[in-house]
Amino acid sequence: MDHSPRLEAISCVSPAGTHRMAYWEWGDPHNNDVVLCVHGLTRTGRDFDVLAQALSQRYRVVCPDVVGRGLSDRLSQPLFYAVPQYTSDMVTLIGRLQPERLSWVGTSMGGLIGLAYAGLLAAAASQAPKPLPARVAKPLPLTGMRLDRLVLNDVGPHIEPASLARIGQYVGEAVSFDSFEQAVQYVQQTTASFGPHSPEQWAALTRYTYIQQDGKWIKHYDLALSEPFKAMTPEAAAQGEAYLWSAFDSLRCPTLIVRGNDSDLLSEHTLSQMLSRNKNAQAVRMIGVGHAPTFMAADQVRCIEDFLNSP
Repeated sequence: MDHSPRLEAISCVSPAGTHRMAYWEWGDPHNNDVVLCVHGLTRTGRDFDVLAQALSQRYRVVCPDVVGRGLSDRLSQPLFYAVPQYTSDMVTLIGRLQPERLSWVGTSMGGLIGLAYAGLLAAAASQAPKPLPARVAKPLPLTGMRLDRLVLNDVGPHIEPASLARIGQYVGEAVSFDSFEQAVQYVQQTTASFGPHSPEQWAALTRYTYIQQDGKWIKHYDLALSEPFKAMTPEAAAQGEAYLWSAFDSLRCPTLIVRGNDSDLLSEHTLSQMLSRNKNAQAVRMIGVGHAPTFMAADQVRCIEDFLNSP
């Protein structure tokens, strides 16, 4: 049996024009029970290979390369590398998929996009948050959109400032390596918070986030992703957090919050706030992991399967 995903693409729109978003699809393409897996800031949809393969017997699993990463286009205007634009792209993708049931698994940035999407649904139903901030091509086609289950992987509406500072340091850093093995070593060092992995797993975590170009191995994403970090003001950050809290409060679907027990991004305090503010949320902690669980270990995969398959 072929355990490789299918590579598809869709055209999305930003205020600067159109761009192509690639996505990887597992399972029966006619299955209307869809799991959408959205990766972290500098990662790609192939991060979910192990989880997607496990879920693909029961679900159609779709794992996009968010614009600016992997096989998706790069944006001509880097300031559009932000959650509002990513959310607009996911709305376009979901519009194509037309699921009868939609579960969302979002790691870090992918979880923030899921929250923003939930906020759009709540606004459309006149339940809570106002529409997303500006810098998104409009209108967003919300007809037929839905959200039946949500997994927030090591992220919440509040992100610890120290974690943001750490992320901002490496996002735009240009590095290159003479061999793939050197790239693997670099990934293992810089993402040690992912927790213990085998050599084969570290290689898998590198294979789709580094690409060989002119004899060197370089990052497989647009280094201009760092520009929105530099342009972020305290006022804009506060506005974004307020929107995400409002979106989280509006959630009416079962929600699983996965926290790496040693995470520097999702604090125990924020997690406690989330659990107290929304009765539909539950939490699980991954011991020996920081930011963020990769869903490659068998117990992590089983945790997601149990949540998605529960009544």
